[in-house]
Amino acid sequence: MEEIQKTKADIRKEIAAVIGKLSVDELAEKTSLIENRLFDFANFLEAKIALLYIDNQNEVKSAGIIRRTFDQNKIVVLPLVKTDTKKFKLFKIDDFAKDVKPGQNGILQPDPGKCRTVPIDCIDIAIIPGVAFDEKGGRIGSGDGFYDRLIPHLPVTTRKVALALDYQIIPQVPIESHDKHVDIIITDKRIIYKI
Repeated sequence: MEEIQKTKADIRKEIAAVIGKLSVDELAEKTSLIENRLFDFANFLEAKIALLYIDNQNEVKSAGIIRRTFDQNKIVVLPLVKTDTKKFKLFKIDDFAKDVKPGQNGILQPDPGKCRTVPIDCIDIAIIPGVAFDEKGGRIGSGDGFYDRLIPHLPVTTRKVALALDYQIIPQVPIESHDKHVDIIITDKRIIYKI
């Protein structure tokens, strides 16, 4: 187990180094390609209630995706994680500028005082962040295990879609028993369906 954790940490460092070498313009162009693929993706087009995320280090930037999702008149849901208890709640966001606030580590999160909770069984599509993925849907997140705990609670019919730069696709993600997979990965170059 410790060996797998070390391997995951090494992969996170390698991905960070690759992404760190991209210019601001290159990163913006690749992110735009991913966004466009997502907004042309049938499962996303059909979804009414979308669980999105606010990006952390080395995850595909999400602010533009959140804004475009509002433009499509979809219900935008963001997770709020209590890091001390590792529990999560999902909140409907009506205004990205007003309904989020900095949380732990400075990452934006829903403001529970301004947002309504959403039951997890209402989610049509879940956009799942990550640092690295493989073509089987294996995923390495930021290391806190939040999405590994969230994914099993999503309805079976909810598509679990990851967003990644093609650089973030690796031959094989080291998997532990608690790790959960995604169904589909959208990159700047392709759409990968779990094999």
